Amino acid sequence: MLSRARSETTELPRSIWGALGLNADTAPEITDSRLARLAEVSAIWPFVLFAQILAPAVVALVLYYVGHQELLTEVAIRGGLILLMSIGALVQLKLPRARTWPTQAQIRTLTLSAAGIGAGLLSLLPLLASVQITQFHLAGFVAVFAAVTITAIAVHPVRAATLAYAATLGAMVMFKAGIALPSAVAALAFVTLIVATVRLARDDQKATEQRSSSGNAGRLAGQLVREVEEHGDGWFWQTDRQGYFTYLSAKVGNELSRLGMVTTGARLIDTFRIDTGSGDTERTLNFHLSTRTSFSDYSVCPATVEDCDRWWSISGRPMLDDLGRFQGFVGSGRDLTEKRRSDAEITRLALFDGLTGLANRQRMRATLDKTLAPQSGSPGTTALFLLDLDRFKAVNDTLGHQVGDILLKQVAQRLQRAVGEAGLVGRLGGDEFKVVLPGIGNRERLSELATTIINAVSQPYFIEGSSISIGASIGIAVAPENGTDSETLIRNADIAMYAAKGDGRGIHRFFREELLEGAKTRKQLEDDLRHALVADQFYVAYQPVVSTEGARIVGYEALIRWDHPTRGAISPAEFIPIAEEAGLIESIGEWVLRTACSEAATWPHHVRVAVNVSPIQFANPALPAIVTSALANSGLAPQRLELEITEGVFLNEDSSSEQMFKSLKGIGVRLALDDFGTGYSSLGYLKKAPFDKIKIDQSFVRGAAVPGNRNAAIIKAIVTLANTLYMETTAEGVEHQDEVELIRELGCSHIQGYVYGKAARCEDVIAQLETAGGVVTAKGYKVSRSPRSTMLRSAQLDLGSTQGEVRIRNISSTGAMIDGIEFPTEHVGFDVMIELLEGQMFPATVRWAKEGRAGLEFAEYFNLERLNAAAPNRGLRKAG
Repeated sequence: MLSRARSETTELPRSIWGALGLNADTAPEITDSRLARLAEVSAIWPFVLFAQILAPAVVALVLYYVGHQELLTEVAIRGGLILLMSIGALVQLKLPRARTWPTQAQIRTLTLSAAGIGAGLLSLLPLLASVQITQFHLAGFVAVFAAVTITAIAVHPVRAATLAYAATLGAMVMFKAGIALPSAVAALAFVTLIVATVRLARDDQKATEQRSSSGNAGRLAGQLVREVEEHGDGWFWQTDRQGYFTYLSAKVGNELSRLGMVTTGARLIDTFRIDTGSGDTERTLNFHLSTRTSFSDYSVCPATVEDCDRWWSISGRPMLDDLGRFQGFVGSGRDLTEKRRSDAEITRLALFDGLTGLANRQRMRATLDKTLAPQSGSPGTTALFLLDLDRFKAVNDTLGHQVGDILLKQVAQRLQRAVGEAGLVGRLGGDEFKVVLPGIGNRERLSELATTIINAVSQPYFIEGSSISIGASIGIAVAPENGTDSETLIRNADIAMYAAKGDGRGIHRFFREELLEGAKTRKQLEDDLRHALVADQFYVAYQPVVSTEGARIVGYEALIRWDHPTRGAISPAEFIPIAEEAGLIESIGEWVLRTACSEAATWPHHVRVAVNVSPIQFANPALPAIVTSALANSGLAPQRLELEITEGVFLNEDSSSEQMFKSLKGIGVRLALDDFGTGYSSLGYLKKAPFDKIKIDQSFVRGAAVPGNRNAAIIKAIVTLANTLYMETTAEGVEHQDEVELIRELGCSHIQGYVYGKAARCEDVIAQLETAGGVVTAKGYKVSRSPRSTMLRSAQLDLGSTQGEVRIRNISSTGAMIDGIEFPTEHVGFDVMIELLEGQMFPATVRWAKEGRAGLEFAEYFNLERLNAAAPNRGLRKAG
């Protein structure tokens, strides 16, 4: 029965162990409630034994005083026997000091057994001294021995000694008392005690082994817990029934103390607050604590600290005792601070551009989708700007990507300052930017903002000692008229941006439906361009360069032409920008170089050929090798090849540019600075670069012969500078005969333009050189007229007696063509007033009228720059 009744665990009271003189901290478990109660009763055996010792003494004293001396001997013998047995029992209890079952069980068992036998013999010395043991004596002895033995059995460290003592004492009793009923009862009791002791000893050994294993596991678990708390990101906590902390890992407590919080005696819900951004609320935590239900992985931060960057995840469950009563909560946590920082960084990388810090493509698309979402059943008004940097590719190709990245960062800062709070600025990649402007649909306001952005971006940049100038082209689409979804709006803004680039760059354009067809044509043109080179659709045409002294042809400029199989001749102004953006300009440029060298080798030896080199080609370290190969394969002398380089190459002022100039001059070719005055150059560059010629851009030549124009003074200054540096000069774009005379008078050494003929194929060049020894005659208009700009805008016309509205079709500094009004023939020569600037009327004379159109001559010279400044977004375009 004792071995079966071990289902419950009741701890022996520590007071009992103290009464037994044992260490209460090592008290064993009694795994049966009834046996535990028996042990509690048996704990009073020393007091019973003391009473048995005291009783004979009291009785003896009473008998002595009352005069019954005959009974004193019996009492003394019985008391002495009890005293001796008590002393033996106490000795056998105090001898074994083991507190736990020994590791080396057999050695300890033999030692304890020997101690028990010795104690038994010592306690039986009175019996061995031939003291007559009666049945009364034996009964008293059995009672005393039973009390001693029961207690000893309850105290497991002395069971081995108890077993030996019981066996020895039982054998001696049987030997002295003989076989009798009392002795048989005593022997049966001893045998029962022996069997019970053996069974309990076996149970003790199993329990000791289990406790040892549990102890090892507990120590390992404790070590792991300390490791997690001290070196990991995990921690533990526990509360009482009211939610107050009874335990909190030190590292979390120290962190909260550092933040000025007190955790001693604090409540869980007063110490931590739920991260509302995680979807939980504080009611959720209170709910679990009040309903005593488990919770898991709640993100929390210090409750009393605002904008704290410390975050933890906690989990908890209720604790119940053996009777199912709630005792509080126990749980664990882990540090989320680094994870949240990592998540924030991942989010930043996912939504923001890593270089500029602006919103990236994904975030801009999400913002645009949200802005365009229907409000009250209709899509919201939203403007979208797509911005592309002009000439940025040249910066990247010549100065390198590091400088290009710095430039992009500065552009981003200017964009944010220009847009301000009006919208969201983002970078799509490369040199493309996007601006989303919610709630703005007014075109005048959008035009003003676009102009502000362009002006801000176009201001010079100073990077690593270099001054860099770029521009920006902007395409604008407005929802809902230009699209109600983001994909359509982006496409239309992109089309408008390419229209801005096509109209001269550095401007903005609104989307129009007719631009969509143009975009489709442009895409088709790009596809055809990729096929044109391999399909031999290109050819080189040569425009003569004529000396101002003697009007003799001294060279030709090689110009590429494209003969499209279905569209016919396509202007270089149309396909060269596409080739640059498509990455085809280097291969096309090399083909032109090799073709020009090969064909020029058949010309007279005094005639040179000029080939354009783009900044992208100039930045290629292989350019000298390509030039050398072209000269070697064609047999053309190096001094007959002239490389025309635009001012874009001066974006790069590092040693690689100087080395490129040195390498090219080392080959023996001539170098010409093309389109001088329109790019990024400064006069200091002319001292560094070994140019042989400066080509004056046609924008300074056109109109130079028109009275009041200042271009002639600019040309004179350039010629003087070139002569000082021992450089030749070529005036480009000369179309009128009076311009030829002016250029010659200004001291220019060469002239190039339609006045001496258009570009022709190689066979025509050979025929031209053979005619009159290469001397040519100027052709075309004899007198220059002011350059015209095409436009379409309304204006008020005052005829004196009546006023009406007309449209200006084109305009120059001396006159304009209008339509929208029928002039009778007799009105030719009639004086009128026309509104060129808002609110300002200018006098003019009708010079011709036909089919609803008329030509007006202004009474005085009109500066077109005033018109551009007053209406920068009306889009003047040179007619040529």
